[in-house]
Amino acid sequence: MTDSVAVVEDRPASRFEVLVDGEAAGFVAYRRNGSSISFTHTEMDERFEGRGLGSVLVRGALDAARAEGAAVLPFCPFVRRYISRHQEYLDLVPVDQRARFELPAENGEASK
Repeated sequence: MTDSVAVVEDRPASRFEVLVDGEAAGFVAYRRNGSSISFTHTEMDERFEGRGLGSVLVRGALDAARAEGAAVLPFCPFVRRYISRHQEYLDLVPVDQRARFELPAENGEASK
């Protein structure tokens, strides 16, 4: 596959987009509240489904949240499942909010 894939933030639209050869293939919508980002909805264009782009998108959005020091509230089930499966992102969800999202209080992986 020679497609160019990038995750970009569209702040005016309050979303991160995954671009394939410059075309928006999907997005994750968010709301900002102070130093936290609530991820509310993820959507992929059906033409791009089944290529792992949803995971690329969410990973990019979570990496951007980490880079700016923002807490993450994963209201979107897709984002919540991603964090559950990739617990290196669990620290982005405040400890006192994890039960609300059915996430473990502690990272199941060995401490780094």
